[in-house]
Amino acid sequence: MKLISTRDLKLKTADVWGQLEKEGELVVTSHGKPVALLTSIPEGDFEPTLVAHRRAREQMAISSIRQGAQERGLDQMTMKEIDDEVKASRKSSSKTRSKPRRKS
Repeated sequence: MKLISTRDLKLKTADVWGQLEKEGELVVTSHGKPVALLTSIPEGDFEPTLVAHRRAREQMAISSIRQGAQERGLDQMTMKEIDDEVKASRKSSSKTRSKPRRKS
C-alpha cells in the first residue's frame, strides 16, 4: 500500500488522484503517522462499499471493547454479578437525576 503525506495531498492533488486510480488504496500520513485511508470506489458500488467500511469499523470497536474487558477481568463476571452492577448503576443514576418540577 502506498503512503502519501497530507502535504502531497494538498499540493499534488491531481497526482494523488492518479495514484489512487492506479493503486486502489492510499494511506495518508501526517508527520509520518497514518491518519486516513483513501479507497477508490467502483462506479455504482458506493453504498455497498460504505456499508462494508462501517461494518469493519464497528467490528474494530467491538474487538477493542472486548479486549479492554478481558484486560480488566470483566469477561469472567457471572450473570448475577452483571445484574448487580446494572442495578447499582441504575440506583446511583436515579439519585443524581433532578426531579421534574410539578406544574402549578
